[in-house]
Amino acid sequence: MIEQDTIKLLRECDAGVKMGVSSIEDVLDNVENKEFKSLLTKCKEEHETLEDELQTLLDKYHDDGKDPAPIAKGMSWMKTNMKLAMNESDKTVADLMTDGCNMGVKSLNMYLNKYKAADEVSKDITKKLINLEEKLAVDIRKFL
Repeated sequence: MIEQDTIKLLRECDAGVKMGVSSIEDVLDNVENKEFKSLLTKCKEEHETLEDELQTLLDKYHDDGKDPAPIAKGMSWMKTNMKLAMNESDKTVADLMTDGCNMGVKSLNMYLNKYKAADEVSKDITKKLINLEEKLAVDIRKFL
């Protein structure tokens, strides 16, 4: 049970990290403010570092991880492009990123509760990702 919950939690984190990196990449070229662009770039790099950690843990369990659900990724891409087409501004990007962070935090907490038997290492990496998402949402409020 511990190993199964651990793998399932790591897979969800893997999908979440990939979704976060992809979302940041989708909006980065639309950001004008240098500080805002720097915050997003730093957060993307931190996501990529966590992705490496996750891959190491998944390799230990001989698991390939998980990609974000194609429908979720597609819907996110459509929403991003539609909103930016209507109003290409830092405010719009901040709004989109805040929504994404909030959805990530909500999902990751749900998985943390669902996979209670997961080992402490996987729970810690999940909490790191949650904290990263929460911090970005707070840091970008001034651009809303």
